[in-house]
Amino acid sequence: MMLARLQTVDIVWLLLAFCFLIAFSVCKLSLRLPGDFELLFQALIRYGKTKAETQQPRTFTLLYVPKRWFWHFYAVSVLWNGLLLVFSLCTVLHVKRLPDFLTDLLTFLTGKPNTSWSEVKLTVLVLQALLWIHSLRRLLECFWVSIFSDGHINVVQYAFGLSYYILLGLTVLSVNTSLPTEGASVLTFSQLIWHVAGVLLFFWASLLQHRSLSLLASLRTSSSGQVQTLAHRIPRGGWFELVSCPHYLAELLIYTALSVCCGCVSVTWWLVVLYVLWNQVLAAHLCHEYYRSTFKAYPSERKAIVPYLL
Repeated sequence: MMLARLQTVDIVWLLLAFCFLIAFSVCKLSLRLPGDFELLFQALIRYGKTKAETQQPRTFTLLYVPKRWFWHFYAVSVLWNGLLLVFSLCTVLHVKRLPDFLTDLLTFLTGKPNTSWSEVKLTVLVLQALLWIHSLRRLLECFWVSIFSDGHINVVQYAFGLSYYILLGLTVLSVNTSLPTEGASVLTFSQLIWHVAGVLLFFWASLLQHRSLSLLASLRTSSSGQVQTLAHRIPRGGWFELVSCPHYLAELLIYTALSVCCGCVSVTWWLVVLYVLWNQVLAAHLCHEYYRSTFKAYPSERKAIVPYLL
């Protein structure tokens, strides 16, 4: 009965979250799949420093691209979600309605009629603006902060990353019909409080992520900023003293902040947060295990992603 009430977009995010939960469980419990299924599974979930050459399936060859191509994901997001933000602003300002192709997509994802998208709520505009800011910051960090090694990602992960932000932008718009009634330019006091809390959490988490990525980059540079090595070292300082992957924790908090902006009432966006949770937990677990197996002096008190817990 519950699945019958969920929209198509909800089911997509729920299935994605479930897949990553299963993947994390398999890794955490050190379970092994039979034959080449194990090799394929490991090849699909690992990338960069956690990927080993022996993880290539024997009966199915995966193609790989440089991990530094991560910037492609954020470039797509800046362009696509920037375009959606412009469409929404035009709707709010009564310049024009959302394009037909967009309302058709939203109708497919939500089951709501095309007339449901004649007005875009202010909360959706806030979410779109924050998502665009996040994507732009990450794109700039890929160019001017992060120092990528010669690691790789497979083409399945690459294709998923490109399509992820397309779906994410559509999901933000689909939230429009599930939010409490509000005007395009006026919020109640309660809604304003939720927005302020969400925006503050968003910028704090963004700062945490930026500082964590800067600390990672500093492991490969001299005091003058010149790249000295592409080798992996033990991160130290900041939240790295508590967890191996504070940048992944920050990513989860950023998405949680967007849910706070929705007043914590959007089931659709909480399913997005659920997906991000298990996606980041899996990535952090693999990274944490890499550090522990590679560096004998790695601090034993550190957790993978959540301080003192996980």
